[in-house]
Amino acid sequence: MVKDVIDFYYFSGTGNTLLVVKKMKDIFTENGVPVNLHKIENSKPEEVNLNHTIGLGFPIAELSTYNFVWKFIRALPETDQDTEIFMVDALAGFSGGIVGPVHEIVRKKGYNPIGVEEIVMPPNIFYIQDGKACNEKVQRGMMKAERYALDIVSGRSKWGRVPLISDVVYYISLAGLKVTKSNLNQKLLRLETNHEECRRCGICVKLCPVNNITLSEDKYPVHGFNCEYCLRCTSLCPRGAVSCPINYKGKTYRAVKAREFLE
Repeated sequence: MVKDVIDFYYFSGTGNTLLVVKKMKDIFTENGVPVNLHKIENSKPEEVNLNHTIGLGFPIAELSTYNFVWKFIRALPETDQDTEIFMVDALAGFSGGIVGPVHEIVRKKGYNPIGVEEIVMPPNIFYIQDGKACNEKVQRGMMKAERYALDIVSGRSKWGRVPLISDVVYYISLAGLKVTKSNLNQKLLRLETNHEECRRCGICVKLCPVNNITLSEDKYPVHGFNCEYCLRCTSLCPRGAVSCPINYKGKTYRAVKAREFLE
């Protein structure tokens, strides 16, 4: 059973995780459990309330998750209160390097891991599926998110780990994340803004979770070399002005509109 209040810390790239988190919040609230939502990119780990149940929600990236999400998880404060914590992630197919490693990180910090769930949602990278396939996956994902939230409320949820496999995939993921952050990768796969399409609204600047986009003197977005490839800018730009060199035929996917991220 969860404590009186849930503080749900989440990051969502193109909206899949946001849909999952909001669905779970609705179910928690309907069952008398108040929920506070906190964006990971705007949150400080040291300010986490250890008297509340902690929720973590984020997308899978390179078999685990983004560097700045890992940084938040690793910086969570230690607790001697057996603080309950649960996790949910949104993924296109396979992770392998997240469930076990996060379990061990929070357990060693003194938390009580009470539940984990991985929810398949439409892919937002490489190959984008058609609208019908995406909608069907979203519907199935929402059903799974609802069941998971009910399991947490009732105390039926669990969070185990497969030590050897998860640890191996975890280190493979860390290697991949290092390649992503390398100067060569950042130069070769740099996202750029088409000035002819751009209306200089600044939405991409506000949406970037790692402040990798700034505005030039003429107010056009300038992409730096610290991209985490969450694809917010390319998927949520109202004009589709940001190119994505890693997606088939430049197609993009978004589960929600930009304004839902800016609320």
